[in-house]
Amino acid sequence: MPYARARHHDGHTRLRRRNRLRNKRKDLDQIDLDLKEGSEQLLNQEVDLDKPGFAQHYCLHCAKYFINQRALDDHFKTKVHKRRMKALENDPYTHEEAERAAGHGSFNKTPAKRKMETQPSKEEFAAGKRVKVDYFTQEELDQMKSKKRKSLNSSKVTEEQEMQE
Repeated sequence: MPYARARHHDGHTRLRRRNRLRNKRKDLDQIDLDLKEGSEQLLNQEVDLDKPGFAQHYCLHCAKYFINQRALDDHFKTKVHKRRMKALENDPYTHEEAERAAGHGSFNKTPAKRKMETQPSKEEFAAGKRVKVDYFTQEELDQMKSKKRKSLNSSKVTEEQEMQE
C-alpha cells in the first residue's frame, strides 16, 4: 500500500530555511528609512518586468508590490496594513535605546509617537501630495489620553444606567 506524500518539511532544515528566507520582508527600521528618504523613488519606479504589477503599485508601509491599483487600494483596508501602520507610529528601535536598556545612560526618554497616514494614490501624488511623517506634540498626546479616559468613563456610566433599569 503506497504512502501519502509528505507535505511538510519538518525534518528538512534546508527546505525550511529556504521557505523562511523567501517570505522575508523589510524590518520596521528599514521601512522608516524609506519613508524619510526614498519615498518618491519607490512610488515612481521604472517599469520592472520581474516584479508584480511591473513595480508600478507599491505599498511603502508594508514594502510589498501589487498587481494593480485595485489590489493596492484593497490592501489599504486590510488588517495587515493597519497593523503595520500602528507599528510604524513608534520610532524604530535605536542603538541609544539598546544602551539605555542595558543600563547605560538615562531612562527618562520615551519613544516618540508619530502621525502616520496611508500613502497617496498616483493621482494625489501627481497633484503634489507627499508622504508625511509628523510627530505628536505633548499637548496632542495629553488630549488623546483624556479622550480615551472620557470614553471609558461614559461607557461605564451607560452600563450602570442599564443595570439600574
